[in-house]
Amino acid sequence: MDVKYDLTSYVRVLKLASTPAWGEFSQVAKIAGAGIFLVGFLGFVIFAVMSFLPGGV
Repeated sequence: MDVKYDLTSYVRVLKLASTPAWGEFSQVAKIAGAGIFLVGFLGFVIFAVMSFLPGGV
């Protein structure tokens, strides 16, 4: 493991990275929020279905 080479690679990536504009950040946040909501809703639906089955939760 070449630590000096690894650090150089990390620094190069950080120099290329930039702070997103507000519009881009907002769009990514909305998509991530929608994904979290969908996963939670799907979990709730599975829980509700399992509750009505015999021997359920």
